[in-house]
Amino acid sequence: MNTIYDLANWFLFKSSMSHKKLQKLCYYAVAWHYALYDSPLVKNDEFEAWIHGPVSPSLWHEYKDYVWGSIPQSKTQPDLGNDMEEYLEIVLNTYDEFSGHQLESLTHDELPWIEARRGLEDYQASKNKINPMIMKQFYRSIYDTSQND
Repeated sequence: MNTIYDLANWFLFKSSMSHKKLQKLCYYAVAWHYALYDSPLVKNDEFEAWIHGPVSPSLWHEYKDYVWGSIPQSKTQPDLGNDMEEYLEIVLNTYDEFSGHQLESLTHDELPWIEARRGLEDYQASKNKINPMIMKQFYRSIYDTSQND
């Protein structure tokens, strides 16, 4: 099974980006995987409902020195296998047009983040975990609705 760092390295091989955008792309990859395949995409990692949206603390620690700047593009493509790379391409094609700030706004309107922050003020720090079951159900409902159109 992949790690959160494998996902981050794959996205960074594709292009340079802000830490915020990287966090959100990894979040959406993990969330949609729960929804579509009913299984975790990465091992030993969870997302927390931080002020600026879902954050993997381990990924945050890895790239925290970049603060608001861009993380450089990786020169080495991780080998995740064809199926995983095809899946990540779909995630990237869906969300790449958005900035980190726009992705933050999207997550702020979605139930998994909202539920994890229930009872907190907008400015209040949180280490509340985003529930994978809520991720699965929420994104699965979006998928199911899209299939009925």
